[in-house]
Amino acid sequence: MHAVRNLRLCTKDCLCLFVCPTGATDTETGQIDFAKCIDGCRLCVDACPSHAISLILETYPEPKVKESTIQKALNILLESKVSQEQLCSSVASNSEKATKALATALARSTRILAEDCARESAFMLPQSESVRQFLAELVDKPYGEDFPYDAVKRLLELL
Repeated sequence: MHAVRNLRLCTKDCLCLFVCPTGATDTETGQIDFAKCIDGCRLCVDACPSHAISLILETYPEPKVKESTIQKALNILLESKVSQEQLCSSVASNSEKATKALATALARSTRILAEDCARESAFMLPQSESVRQFLAELVDKPYGEDFPYDAVKRLLELL
């Protein structure tokens, strides 16, 4: 495990600089040097008052294979939640203040549930075969010159 910094949360209190025994933290660039970071040390994580530093795994475990019936059920639930989110968003865009707030909250809630279903069915795990297939499909489809094809190809290589 190595430390990473969320730049949006970082308040530049720089306590991480003082507690890091290897000097891996750099507040100028916001980066933490993995080569210098001690595996699992977490001194910077515990010292950060803004909770901008956390630990991430260097490698991910292989996902457990789900039975096809469970994956099908999760995918059906996922499609249902996506439809519900679209309906709630539509209601929100055509409503007045109170109804709009409720419909927006429902849309967000159903999106979170949909993402959970997608993760559970192993669709969104970076190391899963379905993610590799999805990325390969992205490379093969013509999305236009603004689409980051090189980034998707590089991600496929890394996975």
